[in-house]
Amino acid sequence: MVDIIHRVGIKAPVAKVYAALSTIDGIAGWWTTQTTGVSEPGSNIEVQFYAPNGERMGGMDMEVVALEPDRHVHWRFRSGPGEWVDTDATFQLSEDGDYTIVRFGHRNWREAVEFTEHCSTKWATFMLSLKDLVETGRGRPAPRDLWIGNWH
Repeated sequence: MVDIIHRVGIKAPVAKVYAALSTIDGIAGWWTTQTTGVSEPGSNIEVQFYAPNGERMGGMDMEVVALEPDRHVHWRFRSGPGEWVDTDATFQLSEDGDYTIVRFGHRNWREAVEFTEHCSTKWATFMLSLKDLVETGRGRPAPRDLWIGNWH
């Protein structure tokens, strides 16, 4: 199994970071504006990605596996790109002085492929979007996200 992992420090209270990760409005503020569903354990969240010109790029459904206030968020992808199905996104939160530390993992990829590399870079841009949202009030969710190449 292969994992994508990132660590980012966000200068904000942990409760504010948790809200951005655990609510539909929060997720829409840093990942994709097209986020719907119910963010409760056992429920599903659907995300859709569109290009700035309105072209649909793709989407996925994820089950909310766990929400531990101010500590942990866990999603399991149920549909989307084949490489993502049955993988997990986890966000571990801790405090260090004025910072909330987010330790992110997109875990349990079956193998490392070129798409894994692309997704690792995209996740990094979205972690920085999360940081911007919480610190400044304005993230860069799709379709305003940073494009990193010919795959988006």
